[in-house]
Amino acid sequence: MAKRLSLVNGPNLNLLGTRETEVYGSLTLDKIVADTSAEAKSHGFDLDAFQSNIEGELVEAIHRASASDGLIVNPAAYTHTSIAIRDAIAAIDTPTVEVHLSNIYKRESFRHQSYVSQVCLGVIGGFGPQGYMLAVQALARHLKPAK
Repeated sequence: MAKRLSLVNGPNLNLLGTRETEVYGSLTLDKIVADTSAEAKSHGFDLDAFQSNIEGELVEAIHRASASDGLIVNPAAYTHTSIAIRDAIAAIDTPTVEVHLSNIYKRESFRHQSYVSQVCLGVIGGFGPQGYMLAVQALARHLKPAK
């Protein structure tokens, strides 16, 4: 059976490529997902990707990720507001890496708080789309059986 990673992206990330390109870059979410999927394949994983602007749909996608070997999540603005997303990650017992395209600590002070970080294996931010590749690599290494 193939190993699986889930990728869950939050609100407004569907606008990547046109939204605040000086902050988020010019790549579209479709391109980021394709590149992340290729990176996952190179480590022996299939990737299931999901994006929504609706908090409850993101919670349900995180619940579905309990069937995956690992989860990459970019909660976007919900990072700073959603206890529901934090609790969903805590509830599934799936190794999770939080990703942000920008460095949230170099931005407005209200973005410096992440409700989800404390229930994640790690956090990658500020490296643009490369952060998703780094998350795949981190999960692949974490999930590799000890010799």
